[in-house]
Order: sequence, then C-alpha cells, then structure tokens
Amino acid sequence: MATSLPNINEIMDVCLLAGKIMLENGAETYRVEDTMSRIAAGYGIKQSHSFVTPTGIIFSADGSESTKLARILERSTDLRKVTMVNSLSRQISSGEVPLAQARHQLKMLETARLAYPAFLKVTAAAIASGCFLIMFQGQWRDFLPAFIAGGVGYFCAVNLDRFVRVKFFSESLAAFVIGLLALIFVSLEIGLEMDKIIIGSVMPLVPGLLITNAVRDLMAGHLVSGLSKGAEAFLTAFAIGTGIAVVFSFL
Repeated sequence: MATSLPNINEIMDVCLLAGKIMLENGAETYRVEDTMSRIAAGYGIKQSHSFVTPTGIIFSADGSESTKLARILERSTDLRKVTMVNSLSRQISSGEVPLAQARHQLKMLETARLAYPAFLKVTAAAIASGCFLIMFQGQWRDFLPAFIAGGVGYFCAVNLDRFVRVKFFSESLAAFVIGLLALIFVSLEIGLEMDKIIIGSVMPLVPGLLITNAVRDLMAGHLVSGLSKGAEAFLTAFAIGTGIAVVFSFL
C-alpha cells in the first residue's frame, strides 16, 4: 500500500529532525545522509534524496512533490546525541518504533541537555593540558602552569562563546589569555619552557573533530562539506595562532 501524502510529510519531518540533531552535534555529512535514508526506508519511502552541508539540509522523497529545508544555525560537539539518533534509526529500520514515537523521542532529544557540566569540562581541559605538556616532552615543573593556563583558557573560550557571535574571536582571545599566563609564569620563574606550556595549553582548543570530519567527508566524496569544514578548522587554527602571536609580540 502506497504511503499517503500527509504521512510522507510527517516522515520527512522526522528525517529532517534526526539529521538536524546529528549535524548540530558533530556528525559527519555522510553519516547524516545515511541515517536519514535509513529512517525514510524504515517507514516505507524506498527512494529519498538529501543534500547536507554544515549550515543546512535539503531533503526530498519520492511520492511527495515538496522538498524540505532545515537550517543549521549552531554547531557543537555532543557525540552522545549522535549515537542516540543513530541507534534510533536502526530501531526504526527494524520496525520497532512507530512514527509518532520516533518523532516524540527526537523532540525530547533535541531539547535534552546531555553535555557535561561546564566545571567538569574545564577541569578535564586543564588536566589534558598538563598531560599534553608531558607528551610533548615538557618538564614536570611546567605541569602546574600548563594545568592553570589550559583550564583558564578553555573557561574563557566557553564563556565568551555565549556572548560573542563571532566564534573565532572567542578562540583567539582564549589563546591570548593562555599565552599571557604562560609568559607570566615563566617571568615569575614558576615555569621553565614557555613554548611547551603554550603548546600543551592550547590543545583543548584545537578543532580535532572538525579536522577529522573534514577529511572523512572529503574521502566520502562530499566535497562541499569537506572543504567548508576544512576552512572552518583552518580559521580556528589561525585564530588560535593569532592570539599566541600577539603575546609573542610583547617579547
């Protein structure tokens, strides 16, 4: 029995919502498209077409004359949400989840706050900064300066991002704070190697997931998404480097 038009529109809404949640939380382009096609096929739409970029999703399905668009305005990293949507799509493919229940679960997941508390993320960034310092063959005496600089820098990046609409400005200012703290620690002879302290401290700001997704999208043939994510990663790295360069200009 053919799927009725209202039902097709509801299925398309569910597919778009699933893709939107995944793309907003750090999923690769090809994974978003695969998940949307799985959900559509699970509800009886055998042929669906999607075009996904980091800032929007276009989706259409055979049997419907309409094409739907979802804009992506904010992007962050929450791989737990990506995993949950991915798991839901496989349950839908197995026929275990009705359409109304899937829509409800996705609506709940969209508004759910599953990210770790800010203080825990800052603490983890501080510990990671100290560990990166040791990994880059720094001295144990510089562990504490890197711990403090990395934690304060990440705290600045997280909090400035809430108030500053330009993402790269907050990262550049956070890198500047890290460089300034490293300079102060070395000047006070609390730290020894300024370069190692800075390198370890900025590592939590480096867009590692963005670079990985850019490469994977390019390898999967999604040239538009791969190049745009690569450009975003380059601008982020440039912003971090600019903040550090300003500090070195004081020397």
